[in-house]
Amino acid sequence: MLDASELPIEVAISSITLAELAAGPHATDDPDERGRRQDRLQRAEAAFDPLPFDVDAVRAYGRVFGVVKAAGQTARGGRAVDLLIAAAALSAELPLFTRNGDDFETLNGLIDVIVV
Repeated sequence: MLDASELPIEVAISSITLAELAAGPHATDDPDERGRRQDRLQRAEAAFDPLPFDVDAVRAYGRVFGVVKAAGQTARGGRAVDLLIAAAALSAELPLFTRNGDDFETLNGLIDVIVV
């Protein structure tokens, strides 16, 4: 796992990640949790200019999908969002920082996955 002092000075967030954060407040019935999630979304929106999911990211997703499928794994369902995020990083030629390294293990060699 990466030490916080080793993180880059500049960071980015995928528009797909922001979409996940935007869905968060609507995914809970607990008003306190809804507030926490709304706060998290607003802080992320204020702190980052998101990486767009553009045509380059679309093409990168095709590559990501192909690698996952070739490994005999599924690239659909709940995993698809994580793979879209990976594609955004790949298209921007950026490493992917994640707390869930196991989710992206198949992509080693295609994209630099850094567990934080």
